Amino acid sequence: MDTQQIAFMFFGGLGIFLFGLKYMGDGLQKSAGDSLREILNKFTSTPLRAILAGIFVTILFQTSTGTTVLTVGLVSAGFMKLKQAIGVIMGANIGTTATAFIIGFNIGAYALPIIAIGSAMLFFFKRPIINNIGQVFFGIGTIFYGLTLMGDAMRPLRDLEMFRELMVTLSDNPFLGVVGGTLLTFVLQSSTATIGIIQELYGQGSMELTAALPILFGSNIGTTFTAIIAAVGASVAAKRSSASHVIFNLVGTALVLIVLTPFTNLLIAISGALNLNPAMQIAFGHGMFNVVNVLIQMWFISQLAAIVSKIVPGDDALIEYDASHLDYSLITTAPSVALNQAKREIHQMGEFVLEEYREMFKYYKNQDEVSLANTLQMEDVVNKIDTHLTEYLMLISVEDLPLKSSTEHAQMMDITKYLERIGDHSENILNNIKEAVRANKKHAKNKNGKQPEKIFYDEDLIALFHLVEQNIQDAVKSFTEDSYSLAGGVIKREKEVNRLENEIRIKYIERLNSGVGLPSDGILFVDIVSNLERMSDHSAKIAKHSLGIRYPFQHQSRTPRHGQPKEVTEGVEISNT
Repeated sequence: MDTQQIAFMFFGGLGIFLFGLKYMGDGLQKSAGDSLREILNKFTSTPLRAILAGIFVTILFQTSTGTTVLTVGLVSAGFMKLKQAIGVIMGANIGTTATAFIIGFNIGAYALPIIAIGSAMLFFFKRPIINNIGQVFFGIGTIFYGLTLMGDAMRPLRDLEMFRELMVTLSDNPFLGVVGGTLLTFVLQSSTATIGIIQELYGQGSMELTAALPILFGSNIGTTFTAIIAAVGASVAAKRSSASHVIFNLVGTALVLIVLTPFTNLLIAISGALNLNPAMQIAFGHGMFNVVNVLIQMWFISQLAAIVSKIVPGDDALIEYDASHLDYSLITTAPSVALNQAKREIHQMGEFVLEEYREMFKYYKNQDEVSLANTLQMEDVVNKIDTHLTEYLMLISVEDLPLKSSTEHAQMMDITKYLERIGDHSENILNNIKEAVRANKKHAKNKNGKQPEKIFYDEDLIALFHLVEQNIQDAVKSFTEDSYSLAGGVIKREKEVNRLENEIRIKYIERLNSGVGLPSDGILFVDIVSNLERMSDHSAKIAKHSLGIRYPFQHQSRTPRHGQPKEVTEGVEISNT
């Protein structure tokens, strides 16, 4: 077999292996449904539960990096504390050993039949669950087929004097083995691929166990590089989670190198007792290392969190989300009290929506990456609260409620959706500004000129931003504080918003007709103005609920409270739009 054929078989096999790994993971995720994020969100209240959640989700993801990314997102959004995230990352290290055990069963001879079974389930059945299972089978088959190709390509290596000398060197110097495993995993971007290669080489007799184990330990360190790269320029939470991942794996590798000889002897004894094949022996070594590492370090999660907090100072989340307002036990026992809990949650949701709007406004003024990231983070939180709150209100809807409570329930369902849509409009404006910034950079580059410092800077537009912000703030307060005066102010201010929006549209179209600005900017600018006007519309709808005039039947039953003048509602249009 010549060098070219060896290279083609190895890299082709590696490509098939990595594809199978991802395809199997995708199939597992689909089979499990879209609940992985919920698992990490809900089942991480204690270190042990966080570790178990990390194991389970990583087995489904088939990548510890994917679990880490989800975890960082939850920490950044305030849904998970750093200590919980560290527990999940520890569990992810155990979960990532699952594929090594699958490979250890050594069913490479059945790779093609397994691929055939998976293909049949994918192409001859219409039920999604069967398709998803077929995807898992197809992925497993391609993993073993890729391993077979890589193994055939690597078999001639054991006859090379240079390769034998390298293996002797790695056996005598475990530190070099750790470095080699780290670099190989960084290049392949998959610790599972590195372990698969080690299993093949060790199974062929091309490598001693004393050389294989340090490379195996180094693969754990190599997985942290992806998290490090992802954390560059990211939030404080992302950097801390990445740092904890690195420290955890470095400490674990250092500890096992100190006791490498006893560890190796124990593994040999277990392998003999269980009659393990070479590939399964490597899988057991990897599993032992990660389990022991977690069992030792899980007692020091608080200390690890304190260390990374000092290494990476700052706030790990833009704002903390408190989900304690929604007590599900109250729904059946005291649904009216549950409605009060929902109202408190609406107040919190309104604060998040307002904060998202303000971060978006900062991005409009500065076009900075921090405001951009914060806006997207807040939008994620708003969507999450919307999901929880809607579910909570739907459960309340099946209970027997008094007429007044039923009306309040209907109001809350509407207001929740209005707030969620205001958040969506903030994200729309953010995307418009991003697109304008990109287009202006491209235009300035083509013209070899300097791009404008401010995108869409307009005093009237800034005034519109401020009016809409005031409307959002007062609308939420009018409902949560039951204030007629604030609600009436929103309704009156809405007319000013409509007038200003119309003037800005006319002015900007006139500017474009006179040749000032790019036509593409005109579309984006008008879209920004439209989104602001719609946000104010939703605020006005919330205010009408507060006044009791959103629907005609409310207007008949609602009377001003003591101390509130009737004039507040005068001149306010009663509409069902």
